Formats: sequence, structure tokens, C-alpha cells
Amino acid sequence: MKMSHSIDIRGKLMMLDKPVVMGILNVTDDSFYDGSRVASSVELVRRAKSMIDAGAGILDVGACSTRPEATPVAEEVELARLHSALEILDRELPEAVVSVDTFRAAVVRECAASHNVSIINDVSGFEWDCDMLLAVADSKLPYVLTHSVGLAGEAVEYDNFMPQVLQRLAAKMWQLRQAGVADVIVDPGFGFGKSVEQNYRMLESLRDFEILDAPLLVGLSRKSMITRLLGIEAGDALPATTALNLLALRNGADILRVHDVKEAVQAVTLAQAMNFK
Repeated sequence: MKMSHSIDIRGKLMMLDKPVVMGILNVTDDSFYDGSRVASSVELVRRAKSMIDAGAGILDVGACSTRPEATPVAEEVELARLHSALEILDRELPEAVVSVDTFRAAVVRECAASHNVSIINDVSGFEWDCDMLLAVADSKLPYVLTHSVGLAGEAVEYDNFMPQVLQRLAAKMWQLRQAGVADVIVDPGFGFGKSVEQNYRMLESLRDFEILDAPLLVGLSRKSMITRLLGIEAGDALPATTALNLLALRNGADILRVHDVKEAVQAVTLAQAMNFK
């Protein structure tokens, strides 16, 4: 039976005996799925409240796209976007559990010091900013550790795929523990340096990540592993995303990171009805 995990959210334990849905809020103009972009403060509040009402346990706010072939915005632009969005969420939804999606140490420091941020979600695995590990440790916040050898959409050669993924994550978890990071959430990094075939192999092998003894976050929502295989656009990928989310839950996912909260919550309800363990 899979072990239940918990994470410390500002001094309170979030229990993960039931899978949690993380809703994606992109305060950008270039995210790969335009349905996730938030264009105004009114729209931000409307969408955030809608996600919480639909059952989201976490809101993941990002201000710098890491989609394939995207050029990252300047740090000051990312910070300005985040300060604006987080100030609104601090005021309108002070009890919301907010995650900040960033790979920059300065952004972690600023957001952790100025806002009600609860989690740092870093797609780089603290590889793209040499100060990121220390910034995360100083923040005392839970950290999402992503396996991301290579950029989104970039092919990487592996000698022994799954063992290498697990070995790299284990080594990075040791670094985080040594730095004093108490709560680590593991994201296998679907789409980052992995072929379509490798992504599906990893999805079927999610139970292997239990060896890391950490909550498992799965982000499959409308990704190219779906659209390339089916020959569709991201806007048409909700049914397939829901199907794969159900498979991820069967295979041990603790957190689903999604664009479409209502459907993901329905998948969680179905998984519980089928008594997935």
C-alpha cells in the first residue's frame, strides 16, 4: 500500500491521503495553452475563485513561460507580473494555498518575503540559477523538485532511462536535505528532455518513484505528449488529459497539476471510488 504524505503549509499540515488538485494560473501572454492565460486582475480573481470552488487545493501562479521554444522574459518583468498577481490573491483569497512557478532565486526571495506564498515550484531542478538551492532553503517553503534534464521539447539521450531519472532525483533530494529543505515534492518532469515514448513509459512506471519517499506531483495537462500522439491542438486535449490523470492516480500521483480543475477533481473522485492505492 502506498504511504500517505503531508506537506507543511505555513505551519499547518496538508494531508495527501486524498490526491490534491493544483490549478494553473499563468499571468503571461505566451503560455502554450492560451486558455490558461490571465489577462486582467478581474479575470485573475474570477479564475482563482472558480478553481477553488471547483476543488483546487493549490493555485500555481507562473509569470514566465517555459514552453518549447519560448524566450524567458526578463527577471524584472517576471517579478512585476508576480507582485501584481500575488498582491491581488493576498487580498482577495488570503487563505488560498499559493505556489509560485519560477526557476529564479531572486523571484523566490522576493515572493516569499512579500506575499502569502506556500510552495516553490521550480521546473529547473535548481539547475538554471546557481543561487536557487540556497534561496529555497532560506525560504523554508516546500519545494517541487522537477526532473528536467533538457528544456521542454528538447530530446535527451539516456543509457538507461528510468534508473537515470530516479538516480538524478535522488541525488538532488540529498542536496535539498543537506541544505535544510524539509518538504520536497517530486515532479517527474513530463515533457522535459523526454520523448513521447519515454513520457508514457514514465507514466506507467510512476510507482517506481515511491523509492524517493516524497509526495508525487504529476503535470500532464494538455502537453505535447498528448497532442503529438493524437495529432490535435492543446485546446482539444482535455478528454485525453483526464484519461491520463486517472491513470496517474491509479499509479500513485498525490498532486495533479492541471489547467482544468473541475475535470481533475472528478478524476480524483472516480479514483477514490475505485479505491486506488
